[in-house]
Amino acid sequence: MNVIIVNKYKDMLTGLNIEIIKSMEGVFEVDEIIDTFSNFYFDRMILDITAIKNHTNLDNLQKLSISLDMSKVILILDDNPQSETQEYLSKLISMGIYNFTRNLEGINYLLSHPNTYRDVAHIHNVDGHGGVLIENTISKVKIIGLKNLTDHAGATTLTYLLKKHLEANYTVAALEVGKRDFTYLEGENLISTTDDDLPKELMKKNDYDVLLVDLNNYPDDEICSFVLYLVEPSTIKLNKLIKRDRKVFERLNNKRVVLNKSFVTESDVAVFEYEAGTKVFHNLPTLDDRKMPQSAINDLISKMGLMKSVEGEDENFKNKLLGLFKF
Repeated sequence: MNVIIVNKYKDMLTGLNIEIIKSMEGVFEVDEIIDTFSNFYFDRMILDITAIKNHTNLDNLQKLSISLDMSKVILILDDNPQSETQEYLSKLISMGIYNFTRNLEGINYLLSHPNTYRDVAHIHNVDGHGGVLIENTISKVKIIGLKNLTDHAGATTLTYLLKKHLEANYTVAALEVGKRDFTYLEGENLISTTDDDLPKELMKKNDYDVLLVDLNNYPDDEICSFVLYLVEPSTIKLNKLIKRDRKVFERLNNKRVVLNKSFVTESDVAVFEYEAGTKVFHNLPTLDDRKMPQSAINDLISKMGLMKSVEGEDENFKNKLLGLFKF
């Protein structure tokens, strides 16, 4: 079942051969559209952008993208020159709006083949020009990505530990992409999402100070302010990594490489840097994720420029027998 909201492009949609359960015609406040359809089941919504009052104000589209499932929405763009630019389309993509067109043929195609991020990634401007990066769209938020380079290098646990430490001084949320490991951890604002929905979830948290993202296989690292690339420096893990990608460390030059679950002494870090051909941002030993706070995590936070004060003992951080397990 489908819904249609039309204004300027009503005549174009007369040739659309689909079943309609609800239609609206005219110009509507974005809140009215949200109130009408946020709890209304539909397969697809065909939305004429000119039916949104003040549609040239992208804040209205952002508000819509946060409140509705945009994977079900096909947005008919206006024919003004601005909406044809890569900068404009990139801003839509940063909001999680991937299904947009200007003609009936495009609508019919998207009804059967809705886009995912991968389908529009070639349009998305991720070099920072024009202010279309998520970090620029959400100017207040620092988005920190974590990515395993070696297998099981500990990104999920480190994301969790960073969140627990940072939330003493900041409003913090943690997101994981493509997995649901957070279900086994205790705490609020631990969000499991998908590749397609990550930009939308980041938009929902635009009033937070720090967002931590366990990227897993997410293809666009530049959605983050910066990324910590995690390497467990055991012989077998490093050899597996090099066999998969011999130039991996060459590409990581000037990136933030973190040795995690590391047995490498500080004096041997220089040897690792020479052999790998890349600098090490931080050397982090294996940690007990039940102990809070931890000086090693605070050292990493300090290197990231986020340390406001050294945490002392806190009742919320003390280990308690009944607090070891979530269930």
